[in-house]
Amino acid sequence: MPIVMRLDVMLAKRRMRSKTLARAIGVTEANLSLLKSGKVNGVRFSTLAAICRELDCQPGDLMEYAPDEAAAVCAETG
Repeated sequence: MPIVMRLDVMLAKRRMRSKTLARAIGVTEANLSLLKSGKVNGVRFSTLAAICRELDCQPGDLMEYAPDEAAAVCAETG
């Protein structure tokens, strides 16, 4: 997928643990872990807004469009 999640980077920059963020935004640690790893097909805007509020960041700080990475993954698996 050409969208790469950078939530782990922002958590490190803010010196916040996943557990703390999960509690603050009202999601399970398991769901936050899936979001961090990019193993989800979507994210609710309300969840994204809550993450941005808690981490004091913009959605673009959390996600990156990287078409070259997607092409490389397809080439490896194809």
